[in-house]
Amino acid sequence: MSQNSNVQPLRIADAAHAIRHVFIRNLVVHAQIGIHHHERGNVQPVRINVDLAVEDAVKIEDRLDQVVDYADITERIHAIVAAGHINLAETLAERIAEASFVDPRVKAARVRVEKLHALPGAESAGVEIERERT
Repeated sequence: MSQNSNVQPLRIADAAHAIRHVFIRNLVVHAQIGIHHHERGNVQPVRINVDLAVEDAVKIEDRLDQVVDYADITERIHAIVAAGHINLAETLAERIAEASFVDPRVKAARVRVEKLHALPGAESAGVEIERERT
């Protein structure tokens, strides 16, 4: 199975509502994650996908400060993972979604977290959440 086959693009870009779709696909990080004894103190590969619904700027003038920077989101993900052990994939997903809302232009976030070695015989296991700015 292709590692891209299990993630369907979120169709959230919407000109009528001035929404841009910013995304990160198949970011693999090594995280201390899990509730089981053998997971404590060890890192394991985790695949992360992020889809953001973002206010669309009418004119971006080819300037990075006028868009939501996916590199910034990636840095926040790395910081969350580096902060220490996380018990649940759900917790990691929630923290990533929350970090995405640091930029006020982000209106909604969909985050998928997949542990790549969680289950024998399975490519991955994990969780996908969707959150809206409150």
